[in-house]
Amino acid sequence: MRLLSRFLALFCLCFLLPDACAQAPRIDKIDPPGWWAGMPDPMLLLHGEHLDHARFRITGKHVTIVRTQSSPNGHWAFVWLSTANASPQTLQIAASNNAGQAQHSYALQARSQDPKAHAGFSSADVIYLIMTDRFADGDPGNNQPGYDRAASRGWHGGDFAGIEQHLDYLKQLGITALWTTPIVSNANMHDSYHGYAATDLYAVDSHFGTLQDYRHLSDALHARGIKLILDLVPNHIGVQHPWVLDPPAPDWFHGTLEHHQQAQHDFYQLVDPHAPQRAWNDITHGWFTDAMPDLNQQNPLVAQYLIQNALWWIETANVDGVRLDTFSYVDRSFWQDFHATLHRVYPHVTTVGEVFHRDPEITSFFAGGVAHAGIDTGLDTPFDFPVYFTLRDVLTLDKPMTELASVLRQDALYPHPERLVFFIGNHDTTRFLTDAHGSIPRLKLGLGLLATLRGTPQIYSGDEIGMTGGADPDNRHDFPGGFAGDVHSAFAASGRTRAEQDLFTWTSSLLALRSSNPVLQSGLEQNLLATNNTFAFLRTPVDTGCSADHSSERVLIVANKAEKSAPIDLPMQQTALAGCTEFHRLAPIDGSAPAIRNDQVHIEEPAESITLYSVR
Repeated sequence: MRLLSRFLALFCLCFLLPDACAQAPRIDKIDPPGWWAGMPDPMLLLHGEHLDHARFRITGKHVTIVRTQSSPNGHWAFVWLSTANASPQTLQIAASNNAGQAQHSYALQARSQDPKAHAGFSSADVIYLIMTDRFADGDPGNNQPGYDRAASRGWHGGDFAGIEQHLDYLKQLGITALWTTPIVSNANMHDSYHGYAATDLYAVDSHFGTLQDYRHLSDALHARGIKLILDLVPNHIGVQHPWVLDPPAPDWFHGTLEHHQQAQHDFYQLVDPHAPQRAWNDITHGWFTDAMPDLNQQNPLVAQYLIQNALWWIETANVDGVRLDTFSYVDRSFWQDFHATLHRVYPHVTTVGEVFHRDPEITSFFAGGVAHAGIDTGLDTPFDFPVYFTLRDVLTLDKPMTELASVLRQDALYPHPERLVFFIGNHDTTRFLTDAHGSIPRLKLGLGLLATLRGTPQIYSGDEIGMTGGADPDNRHDFPGGFAGDVHSAFAASGRTRAEQDLFTWTSSLLALRSSNPVLQSGLEQNLLATNNTFAFLRTPVDTGCSADHSSERVLIVANKAEKSAPIDLPMQQTALAGCTEFHRLAPIDGSAPAIRNDQVHIEEPAESITLYSVR
């Protein structure tokens, strides 16, 4: 009875005077972990204990706390700072109550002054996609228990050091920009070697190395003239993220672990002006998978957290571009705010969004530069999935080449079709060579079109040596030579098979031609002929004929997918070929030159081939 009385007395005391029973605050993590003078005022997210009734104080010159907000359980606190007039310094953040105080230092750093930093990418670049875990194991010291190269969905050991050790390979191939799959921590997500199920958005995954290793890779890339593209996933996180069971604020997610809807994929609902809001919500509020909780970007706290996260990584790692995963599953208003801030802080950084759909009506709906549904997303460019699907149809399913001309005709839907990032395969698709039933000529045709069509080409690591594979995860085999025990290495000519060397030489030669011919990087595309089996087009500085002084060089590209040679006649009048008299083969070098007869260019294009001609 006496014990019960004491308990009731203590309960009443704590209820009436909570400070009398309070425990001292604790701060064990702050996101973002640092900031920069001259950047937008930051919102800090503190994690710890007993923060619910804490008083917050900042010690620093010209830095003030604007407001604070804590979670009811005391685990989280939002602290908004004003740093507009502050110079670089180390701040002290304190949380206190009657029981005590917690203090945490916080660095306000100087921004990079390198004029070449954060350069962006353009159609002059060639992007190379690497899935870090599957490229090369350069540091066995970060290999962790559970590595199993035989497990198709397990960790294999690729890391930043492995990429850095093979940058000369990328230079030899002709790569000017590197995109790696996400680098943030996917701790405790046992099958997330791919990086798309984050458990800490401010930590590098330890399987790949450290933040210092990633910065070192960035420096090594830039020293070789190669840009860096960061893969961000603002749509969702991994189910093992601490937020899932302990969200920092209400409505942090769309739904809960126990009660949520699956994301729907009918993107036509997004472009339909007559669709109800519910149809949109089915796409943007659903969980991508049960293991990937959907973040609520309509919550201003979530939105600011994600925007700051992008700025932090760009500044920290000297990033040039950002690839935005699952772009179409996120509300358009968030993307507008995201890009407004990002482009204000980094005017040259380029963003490319994943809109996995074959219809240009859908992909163009998300391109920045024009308002749809009253909102301009600000996205620099979407990936050109429509051209990807069409190239696969034409070259692996033998659909007519006229379909390629048809999809290119819909470039009129985009504000900037010249920016589109196009490809013949990526980490989410079957390997091109597998779909082409092992046809090396068809793969060469695909690589040839990749090097010559308008836009920014992207190569999936391994396509340049003819790697094979079916649907995910079979399309994610280890790059040969990147791991201990590999029977051969494709990183050097001496280790490649004859077929690998043939494809590498073909690809690198095409990319070298692209690099040395500005018209292939940024010239206009004029499509001259499309039949069932042939496609001919011109990359030209102007859309009119050759000048009298022959100063404007163009490149004519002729492709034939038929299993026999094809005679091709191209009219010259009223095209950019008008008045041109010189045609010289660029690739392949061997073969006959075109003949000019009756104001037509006559070409005999060999079976399953693509030929480039310099035209003056």
